[in-house]
Amino acid sequence: MNIELEQISLDDKPVLRNLMQFCFHDYSEFNKEDVGPYGLFNYKYLDHYWTEPERFAYFVKIDKKLAGFAIGRQIHSENGERINILSEFFILRKYRRKGIGMEVAHRLFTKFPGKWSIEQEAENLPAQTFWRKIINEYTKGNFTEVQQEKGPVQEFETPR
Repeated sequence: MNIELEQISLDDKPVLRNLMQFCFHDYSEFNKEDVGPYGLFNYKYLDHYWTEPERFAYFVKIDKKLAGFAIGRQIHSENGERINILSEFFILRKYRRKGIGMEVAHRLFTKFPGKWSIEQEAENLPAQTFWRKIINEYTKGNFTEVQQEKGPVQEFETPR
């Protein structure tokens, strides 16, 4: 099984928008979001991934087939430190529980070295379990977790 991260071009924005519908459908179980009047979930930041250089967007491909996506951004803390944030991470159901999500996350952590902050919603217990396991394995337990109003946040640093 060949796993690839492919940067998403502007031409492929409609493909990402389509995949996001599956992602947000899954999330709606936890965040109680509704579809809009046209039967679609909305993501107001989609265009920003091609207009703001601190954002990144990748398709996950398995043997050249679309299997998911990962999007995020880099922000700067008050003291000027760059922090990587994973905004959305999605693997199609047929590819889950095969180590693909872990491999993709580890590749992203390596691709964007430095501080990371990964958030989950309080209600999304499967995501919390997934991220704790992935981050614990990658960092060998060297991460912190804080509780925020929306849910837990894991913070860690990857080698530069």
